[in-house]
Amino acid sequence: MREKVREQYDVVIIGGGAAGLTAGIYCGRAQLKTLIIEKALVGGLATYTNEIENYPGFPEGTNGLDLMNLFQKQAKKFGVTFKLTDVKKVKLDSPKKEVETFRNIFEAKAVIIASGGSPRITKAKNEENFLFDKGISFCATCDAAANTDKTVMVIGSGDAAIEEGMFLSKFASKIIISVIHDEGKMDCNEIAKAQALSNDKMEFKWNTMVNSFEGNDHLETVVLKNLKTGKLESITVDTCFEFIGYTPNTEIFEDIVQLSKMGYLITNLNMETELPGVFGAGDVRNKELRQVSTAVGDGAKAGVAAEKFIAETEIFKNQILQKEKVGFIYIYSATNAPSMELLPMMQEIEKEFIADVKLNILDVYKGKSLCDRLSCDAEPMTIFYTKDGEVVDQSSQCDRPHIVEKLKSLL
Repeated sequence: MREKVREQYDVVIIGGGAAGLTAGIYCGRAQLKTLIIEKALVGGLATYTNEIENYPGFPEGTNGLDLMNLFQKQAKKFGVTFKLTDVKKVKLDSPKKEVETFRNIFEAKAVIIASGGSPRITKAKNEENFLFDKGISFCATCDAAANTDKTVMVIGSGDAAIEEGMFLSKFASKIIISVIHDEGKMDCNEIAKAQALSNDKMEFKWNTMVNSFEGNDHLETVVLKNLKTGKLESITVDTCFEFIGYTPNTEIFEDIVQLSKMGYLITNLNMETELPGVFGAGDVRNKELRQVSTAVGDGAKAGVAAEKFIAETEIFKNQILQKEKVGFIYIYSATNAPSMELLPMMQEIEKEFIADVKLNILDVYKGKSLCDRLSCDAEPMTIFYTKDGEVVDQSSQCDRPHIVEKLKSLL
């Protein structure tokens, strides 16, 4: 078997949707060597959205393909490289991370997972002919205005389906809800259920599922099948909205990064996963709202976080744990007056040992991530390490005799 070609990058972004492209823009602009890997279409699901009227900066609206083309153009302007291929395997638990495709192994200092997901579909007959801009939609927020005074159908009865149906009722003249349960039984919360049942624009088809989708170039009819009688009913609609779930693209990350019960990537507000140097962004994250605008926000945060991680890794390796001299680190807090008062003494001690000792001073708050790498969350504190970078003492004892004695023992 032919050996895979290895390439080195600062950042590898898995997924080229709105989140991945935004992260790429930020990383490229920070002059990081950046690669975006996309297995299908650059721009992701947004490219299939015919009208986008709620993205800031476009008062007349735009379409997903045009908007994502602008994102890609901007990423390329900042030197971002694109590879259209599928990621087969990842190794993310070491400083040098690996993202493996069919032909390559891409090594990176940081990885951003922006692999998105896919809305679940009914798998009814002819469905594939009408997906996205041909009559079947998965986003009421995106396509509600385009259905003003029209008849639409909603598939599903969970919170998302009913809440999106209520939103559609502000625009459409009629909303037909297909529910697989008996009359009166729905999967949404009771408040949403009561509001929907009292909405004059909403009509419910109980005990039904989609049998087929019919039409020429655009969806015209949804054929429902009654689960109890087997009877088929053809209903003329302008658009059908499907809200039966969403599947995140996280199969290859199982048992590697932390995922929710539903398979979504778990991150903090800075887009950090539990693995150092691994970040998440966009629809793949465990969050509430999945829109282009929220994906952009995630991507921006992830890009900045990746840049900061790489910069701090270099500082940690080359300055904090440098190997030219014995290391002496003083941890203090700008909000703790006693610990600040010790700063001049620490600098005087460094001068005494200037030929053999390197002092680093860290604010426990401003330099929190660096302190986290040293497993330090208190102040004041002193840390000593050998020329080999081995930490040999970590103590809250910060008096001069203790420090001098410790440094002499390491020389």
